[in-house]
Amino acid sequence: MDVSDLRQKILRALEASRLESANKRTEADIAKAAFENLLTEVVVPLLQQAQNVLKAERHMFTVHSPAGSARLVSDANPETFLEFVLDTTGGRPQVLSRSSVARGAKRVSIDEQPVGTAKTIQELTEQDFATLLVATIPKLVK
Repeated sequence: MDVSDLRQKILRALEASRLESANKRTEADIAKAAFENLLTEVVVPLLQQAQNVLKAERHMFTVHSPAGSARLVSDANPETFLEFVLDTTGGRPQVLSRSSVARGAKRVSIDEQPVGTAKTIQELTEQDFATLLVATIPKLVK
């Protein structure tokens, strides 16, 4: 292969890689902004409602909303929780539901699944989060 042809192919590949990285950063920034809006408008209020329902049923949980996530945590064991986080490590950004259930002193079971599998972050609704919340709560209170 001619050196100049090889050089051109390498330069094109490098440029394509730079463009792809820039596009991913832009997509991640848009996703972060959309997720922050979802947290304040949908997820945290939904978790607070669930906390109140659980409290009325004598299951003590607390809602934590550190930057970039929202979590419903058992007061009895902080390793038992449901949280919603943004994952930007894959092919496209997505919201994950992560549940952790402590069983005894040393056993912790962790389950992770996407919220609204075929939806973009902007398309996610309160119903998407509520569905996962309702499915997960019985596991948290066992």
